[in-house]
Amino acid sequence: MRINSPKLNIMHKACMKASRSLIRDFGEIENLQVSSKGPGDFVSSADKRTEKIIIEELLKAQPDYCILSEEAGTINEKNKSNKWIIDPIDGTSNFLNGIPQFAISIGYEENNQIKSGLIYDPIKNELFFAEIGSGAFLNNSRIRVSKRKNLKHSLLGTGGPKSNSKLKNEIFQEFIEVSKNIETPIRKYGSASLDLASVACGRFDGFWQRELSYWDIAAGILIIKEAGGFVDFLENNDIKSKKMNLVASNSFIHKELMDLINKKNIEKN
Repeated sequence: MRINSPKLNIMHKACMKASRSLIRDFGEIENLQVSSKGPGDFVSSADKRTEKIIIEELLKAQPDYCILSEEAGTINEKNKSNKWIIDPIDGTSNFLNGIPQFAISIGYEENNQIKSGLIYDPIKNELFFAEIGSGAFLNNSRIRVSKRKNLKHSLLGTGGPKSNSKLKNEIFQEFIEVSKNIETPIRKYGSASLDLASVACGRFDGFWQRELSYWDIAAGILIIKEAGGFVDFLENNDIKSKKMNLVASNSFIHKELMDLINKKNIEKN
């Protein structure tokens, strides 16, 4: 893999080291210890092990950088200027059920702006990465979002809701409304980071999901934008919200998809 950026090199090294352990764990799922964090949320020994390896590698390279990670929380919180954002296994439920659709996601934020992003699918050996102003890549090939111009003929992905979501009924109704306006059934694969990567490389024309965490999407946001795509948040949501409602797509269908979802919300209210 040819990556020239110093930050991406650090992220790539940490990711590759952690992925070796993760692949071994995936081959021995029945032996993993699993505990519940809450309704619809599970954490396995593989999550913790993968996260530990990534954090150790990142701290070795930049000891004073802030780290925001799904399991460990925040490290070096006083550093407001430099931050790594980590999801050690995005798609934990898939992982724990032997479904090969999960990823490691690492983003780097500098002065509140995402500068670098990396999403790695260890089973398919697909590495999606981008640095601001330098384009987006899958392994050694430049990627672009799709050129589909009509929402009706688009392939869309989505996810959620979790069992304890207060928006469960609204999310289901939204799914139904969008389904009525497209010809191909919506895909629901269970890993938001890989769904965003799929938009970036044109496999999906668009993706939307509510109640996402920052570590789910930090890397994917940059990769999509560098691939020529659009990312927006619903209900004036922003990057600092605890839970985010995101819409991502190519430039041709973006307004139509946003209008459709917002129309449903206006009718609901």
